[in-house]
Amino acid sequence: MIEWLNTNIAYWHWIVLGLLLSLSEILAMSFVLLWFGLSAIVVGILLSIFPFSFTLQLFIWVALSLFNVFGWFKWIAPRIKNKSLSGMAREKMIGQKGTVIEYNTVQPGRGKLRFPAPILGSDEWQFICTEDLEVGSRVIVREFSGNSLIVSKAKSN
Repeated sequence: MIEWLNTNIAYWHWIVLGLLLSLSEILAMSFVLLWFGLSAIVVGILLSIFPFSFTLQLFIWVALSLFNVFGWFKWIAPRIKNKSLSGMAREKMIGQKGTVIEYNTVQPGRGKLRFPAPILGSDEWQFICTEDLEVGSRVIVREFSGNSLIVSKAKSN
């Protein structure tokens, strides 16, 4: 069996296997198959330059795969953690300044404000304020209360 593998496995078999494994990463989305695929491509390239036994090919593929997967999870993945603001709504909103566009006189302290640019997907937000405000007043976000922002009058500069 090993003799048959030594004579019949060509370099392009490894390259095709590597491409198939790398492309199957699209379905798995775990960044494991990618490294197995890249290792197989490297074995195919090495085999096209230096002929060696199937046992050594397999050993090189396994060693490269383990090194690549370990390296990915140990050194690379921790450095590229998700740096989006998802889950950080409070930190993104606190301190933002907006302009009052509606003020509810029937239910004082409530209204709607607008930010100069959309924040967390919207440029208009409901607010709650303990101070008297007028349309056009500048306010600063202090906290959240459900889906409303708790604001206070912004100090004029």
